[in-house]
Amino acid sequence: MATHKQTRRSFLTTCSAAALATTLPSAFYVQASDKSGARGAVVGSGAHTYECVHDWLIPPAGLVWGDTHGLCQDEQGNIYVGHTVHKSSMRGEAIVVFDEKGRFLRAFGEGFRGGAHGLKLRREGKDEFLYHCDINRCRVVKTTLAGEEIWVHGYPREDASYADRPIEFVPTNVAFAPNGDFYVGDGYGSNHMLRYSLSGKFLGEIARPGHGDGELDNPHGQWVDPRGETPLLVVADRGNRRIQTFALDGTHLKTIKDEARLRMPCNFHTQGEWMVCPDLDSQVCILDRQYNVVVQLGDGKAENGDVGSRRPQTRSQFTAGKFITPHDAIFLHNGDILVAEWLPIGRITLLRKA
Repeated sequence: MATHKQTRRSFLTTCSAAALATTLPSAFYVQASDKSGARGAVVGSGAHTYECVHDWLIPPAGLVWGDTHGLCQDEQGNIYVGHTVHKSSMRGEAIVVFDEKGRFLRAFGEGFRGGAHGLKLRREGKDEFLYHCDINRCRVVKTTLAGEEIWVHGYPREDASYADRPIEFVPTNVAFAPNGDFYVGDGYGSNHMLRYSLSGKFLGEIARPGHGDGELDNPHGQWVDPRGETPLLVVADRGNRRIQTFALDGTHLKTIKDEARLRMPCNFHTQGEWMVCPDLDSQVCILDRQYNVVVQLGDGKAENGDVGSRRPQTRSQFTAGKFITPHDAIFLHNGDILVAEWLPIGRITLLRKA
């Protein structure tokens, strides 16, 4: 685990100045599919066939993508992107908001520069709120959709695993239960999964570090899956290269491992019958209710080599229609899929239903 974390962190500091000229995509490349009549590469098959539109979202003038980490969409259709902000950026906002057509609306969150990672949204009463996982300041922050801070959760001293002695705490993502509870994955820290009430009261651990069933190594993302008769907590156990499911009280239910088709799951999002899973090792997967991979979208493993090895490249060197390091993915309201990649110059790709 330590080796993987160090590799990831070292990548964040190796983007060369020579690559800065290509941090922003050309206007033609972004708009080609919409205005020139040219189509992007087609990926998938059958009911899961999509046109791949790379760089569908670009930041406003003066703001340059860093690692594009988190995605969500509110009830009005607005899309939120969390990114670390490139070191060359003249502006520092880490949360960038677009409308459902991909037009820039606003940006905020300079305090998350360098740390914006997990980004989730849920309705609570009459309002919607954002939950940010900040891997720089090592905390979970709840804000309004405009970025106004509601509360901050830092080091979980209330958990005996963290109170007995100082250990790392670097939260990567949250997930929400129907009763208001939420789950925090300490994915880049000490590999625990923590459970809190809506008010923020600590309720206990869901899982602890390890490699056996019910144990975690880099619980990078999690989602409460509503597709079955009973909601389940689904965990992207990325360091163990597998998925695990739990009852909402933490009881381990199932371990899913498919080395051939599911390599490094990062996160999840559901719509109707289907679950989308960004896989850091070059692909985006669609899963059925039993968490079987039904299609692999834009699988670039043959072109990419080792995970992260293409991060220093420029956009002109990327392979059209192939993913490099998918980090988050969501279904948009209209059924399209939006994908954010862990790349130091960022990339947001639209998978448009074909």
